[in-house]
Amino acid sequence: MIRSGIGGWTFEPWRGVFYPDDLKQKDELAYASRHLTSIEINSTYYSSQKPQTFAKWAAATPDGFVFAMKASRFCTNRRVLAEAGESIDKFLNQGIVELGDRLGPILWQFAPTKKFDPDDFGAFLDLLPKSHGGLALRHCVEVRNASFVDPTFVKLCRDRNVAICLSENEHYPLICDITADFVYSRLLMGSDDIPTGYAPKDLDLWAERFGQYSRGQVPGDLSPIDRTGPAEGPRETFVFFIHEGKVRAPAAAQELLKRVNK
Repeated sequence: MIRSGIGGWTFEPWRGVFYPDDLKQKDELAYASRHLTSIEINSTYYSSQKPQTFAKWAAATPDGFVFAMKASRFCTNRRVLAEAGESIDKFLNQGIVELGDRLGPILWQFAPTKKFDPDDFGAFLDLLPKSHGGLALRHCVEVRNASFVDPTFVKLCRDRNVAICLSENEHYPLICDITADFVYSRLLMGSDDIPTGYAPKDLDLWAERFGQYSRGQVPGDLSPIDRTGPAEGPRETFVFFIHEGKVRAPAAAQELLKRVNK
């Protein structure tokens, strides 16, 4: 399945553009989750939430909907990643299990200044548990420094079934390797000047690429770091329209869904 969504659901400029004018703010998650197939929770990056908050979010969404979640910055914004164990435990124990089957991948995002240290990064990956509170966990890392364009980094992630986020941004490296049993992408180059966020031809291109990713194939027009990738096979694929062109991000996500669900 190819899931397409946005970052968060509370954004004033979406009111009257994505959300109907008469929609109550408390109903925005329910509305968004019925027009998109995934949403990346951003608030968990900045602060912890209460278990009842996660339960409320899960209850507002329909069957089959899945959240992705950004991990706390206190886990990743540190000099020595191998010392993040206590912060990771605190993040996981805030009540995320209340999401139940709505819990999708966890995104661990690193600062653009964070450079690749194989030993330290490998130690960090080893701190990420495969399950928590009876729920299987899936992990994705978003790295934003060119030093990660390294076959060793790809192998570290692949050996642990951790996805590398495909981040389309002019300032970050685009690492397109498949390293896990799912695919995670963040598209950050939209434009509010385009009603659909991305030009139709660009949405067509990304739809074709994600179709290949969902079959376990790196698109032929992209260049992986390690060409000896894993065996092909179906992979749940997550796509989020983030940051630039944010007002039009929901439209972009919906347009992509139309293309991949033909």
